[in-house]
Amino acid sequence: MTVSDRRRAGRAVVVGAGHVGMIAAMRLAEANVFAEVVLVDVAGSRAEGIALDLTHTGALTGSGTAVRGVTTLADAGPADYVVVTAGKARTPGMSRTDLVSTNAAIVGSASDIAAHSPDAMVVVVSNPLDEMTYQLWRVSGFPAHRVVGMAGLLDSARFRALASVGGAGDVTGLDALALGSHGAEMVIPLSHAPQVMSALPSEDVAAIEDRARNSGGEVVGLLGDGSAFFGPGTAAARMVLAMVADSDEVISATVRPDGEYGLRDVYVGLPAVLGATGSARSSRSTSHPTNSGNCVTPPPASASGSRSCPETRSGQGVRAGRPPVARPRRGGR
Repeated sequence: MTVSDRRRAGRAVVVGAGHVGMIAAMRLAEANVFAEVVLVDVAGSRAEGIALDLTHTGALTGSGTAVRGVTTLADAGPADYVVVTAGKARTPGMSRTDLVSTNAAIVGSASDIAAHSPDAMVVVVSNPLDEMTYQLWRVSGFPAHRVVGMAGLLDSARFRALASVGGAGDVTGLDALALGSHGAEMVIPLSHAPQVMSALPSEDVAAIEDRARNSGGEVVGLLGDGSAFFGPGTAAARMVLAMVADSDEVISATVRPDGEYGLRDVYVGLPAVLGATGSARSSRSTSHPTNSGNCVTPPPASASGSRSCPETRSGQGVRAGRPPVARPRRGGR
């Protein structure tokens, strides 16, 4: 369905015209809710070429969103939403943590976002995700609720997709909510995957969770060159569109909690409601998600502040259909 020009408004900027950025820009343009989507990449005319290619697809998808490609954030113009995908991708044998020093410098240079888009909401995709989200928040000077990371939504999707392939049913009817750091410490509270738990033996569910946790590395190994991009790019765009819609949908996002789950001064994957002013504007709760005794663990202290493990409280499970939501502080840094 075509959206009228009257309803199509605002600008989304995607920093990095690699594979992830290209997919994110494509999904945002196809959604037909923005007046303009702009790709930014320092690599010559790459962003401009991808933008032209995406512009051609508008006649096929029915989208009237304009798409541009530029080399600087200044040329992009003020944005309402910024997706940061810039950074080096993993190669076989690399962990996300191996990218810290390289990508921290690249993400740090994105501090120009604050200068050119002072009112923007930012979604970070660059790995290692928790640390890079913290880094961009720190250098941008933005309040924490306007800087979020994309990881849990992707991990949740991977779990649901693999469960569907494993016989749990149509993926559209499966719930899951991935929490914790993006990587080995990610957990899926099984109380929030009821359809999967009822359809599959517990040992199969455990194997699916483990495969979802390591799916990024599996894709890297199969590709041989580069890393996953369809999933990450689509998930990043999905988070932006959730903000645009300003709905009450609970999404797993990398946020900076202010006491929820006993956590402060870290960026970590928690349930969040993404709205027009950023993340999360829902009521807080002191309940803690559980997953066979595993805790949701924040990122290393060296990157994102103090490290602690929230208490697991038996008998205080997450309420079905409405998990407790992290509410990052709304003022200052």
